[in-house]
Amino acid sequence: MSFFRMQGSFIDNLPKIYGLYTGGFLIFIGLMAILEQVGVSADTIGILFVAFTIVIYALIGWLSRTMQVDAYYVAGRAVPPVFNGMATAADWMSGASFVAMAGGIYMGGHGYLAFVVGWTGGYVLVAVLMAPYLRKFGCYTVPDFIGTRYGGNLARFLAVLVLVIASFTYVTAQINATGTIASRALNIPFEVGVWFGLLGILLCSMLGGMRAVTWTQVAQYIVLIIAYLVPVIWMSNKQGFGVIPQFVYGDAVARIVELEPMLGVGQLKPAADVAKSFPGLAALTTLHAEAGTGMAAWKFVTLVACMMLGTASLPHILMRYFTTPSVRAARTSVAWSLFFIFLLYFTAPALATFTKLQILDPNLATSIIGKAISEVEALDWIQKWSAVGFLAVSDANGDGILQVNEFFMRGDIVVLATPEIAGLPYVISGLVAAGGMAAAMSTADGLLLAIANALSHDLYYKMIDPKAETKKRLIVARVLLIIIGGAAAFVASLKLTSILGAVAWAFDFAMSGLFFPLVLGVWWKRANRPGAIAGMAVGLGVGSWYLYMVRFAGMEPWIGIDHLRFGIIGASASLISMVAVTLMTKEPDAETQAMVDEVRIPSGNTILGSSH
Repeated sequence: MSFFRMQGSFIDNLPKIYGLYTGGFLIFIGLMAILEQVGVSADTIGILFVAFTIVIYALIGWLSRTMQVDAYYVAGRAVPPVFNGMATAADWMSGASFVAMAGGIYMGGHGYLAFVVGWTGGYVLVAVLMAPYLRKFGCYTVPDFIGTRYGGNLARFLAVLVLVIASFTYVTAQINATGTIASRALNIPFEVGVWFGLLGILLCSMLGGMRAVTWTQVAQYIVLIIAYLVPVIWMSNKQGFGVIPQFVYGDAVARIVELEPMLGVGQLKPAADVAKSFPGLAALTTLHAEAGTGMAAWKFVTLVACMMLGTASLPHILMRYFTTPSVRAARTSVAWSLFFIFLLYFTAPALATFTKLQILDPNLATSIIGKAISEVEALDWIQKWSAVGFLAVSDANGDGILQVNEFFMRGDIVVLATPEIAGLPYVISGLVAAGGMAAAMSTADGLLLAIANALSHDLYYKMIDPKAETKKRLIVARVLLIIIGGAAAFVASLKLTSILGAVAWAFDFAMSGLFFPLVLGVWWKRANRPGAIAGMAVGLGVGSWYLYMVRFAGMEPWIGIDHLRFGIIGASASLISMVAVTLMTKEPDAETQAMVDEVRIPSGNTILGSSH
């Protein structure tokens, strides 16, 4: 019984605490499986899964409540590297990663692997260019670094502006994901589901700030990785490919390549009048093995670049490395983050492949293409997802047989619907819903906190009321959390773009305004305040203009750089303007240049004191 006896501090007992938590969660899954066997309804099991996990997260948030500035903003800088790696992975495993990425690969083929490559590669940039040096600086937020490194309120304000635009765009995608999951698991309208998801997010983050979010995110990572791996391993084994899907799905891809031409994928397009009847839904009309062209390769490379530079610019991710005990721990933490992220990203293409095979392969009992429309419409999962507007079937040619261009679906539901598509026990669907909710909530927690902390610390405390006492600063932060969360839920309910599309925009905004001011702030001591201001203002302005012109004003994209890649234009403008203005203006004073030299030494004391 010594395992259950806690000795020492909370930090010392983290392995035991989360070991017990993981065991308890597995027991809960077993209990739900028993309830399913004795006849408890699928809807009840789905509700229990989502409710149980949200209650656990809210409890962690409540127990981690604090009124200490250091604990609220940076978790007391006491988070061990392994657990910070798990929390960062959860912060990173957004609704896009968990819910939408495999769906993008499912609908669009290998081109969508650019997201996987870019997001993973971005962490290499974080490790090499950013994390240890920002931790050495000792700031609370990303605008805090910009404001202190370059000096002046205008630079700090522009950093806050970029952070708010990028993070708000990103958080709407996460709340969109929570609404998608809640609408199916709880059988409520999507527009109500987004508010339900927001409530859970606020319960996790409002009382304890970064400390509460950190320990909640560790718990959420455990849930989401179990939920992601179980269905794909089960499907792989059920289809006869073995229990290590990441290494064998090439055989499944080969089978899909055989089936797609036979079924008309890439040849049969949906009738225009039918397609218009299902806005937001798409038919499977893209060949899995797309022809490689020069433009396709260019689009792949530019999307990878946007995701990499965007990753290294995202304030809610960089904030996580402010919470480690030391500079060395920050660097180690990045390595652990990559490992925990790798577990999911290495699995996403396999999940997309096996799910597509479940639908297309006539040798599998779950296949629907080529079956009678009436038979398909009678399937429980078709009815349930159709009822909440995420799926539709149409007999466009009137032959009573379902063709590949008559099955419409939102890519966002591929992961969530996979257990039902594969005919797995409903307890697995409940588990996946809980995992998806964990992924979206964990990222939304970090994003809302990044926005609220930047506004309360950098805008309110540093610029408006420098004499504000601790209690007042934290109350302002919590009120801002509620206001921003409510605004994001409202925007998400409008369904302006897909989850993956909103996330790509967030990355582009972040890289347009922040990447070069951050990198050059660490690596070029000649970089000065006018240059940084020009870099942020011009980068954000030009990037936003290009997005508007291409996406909404009908302008033809320049050399294939569409609205998902506008960060290429914004970041290029940012670099050119920052370097040009810096070289035309006075260099920073000797003290600032000495500070930059000290930042680049990844050891020693933190530059900003604890009184900061």
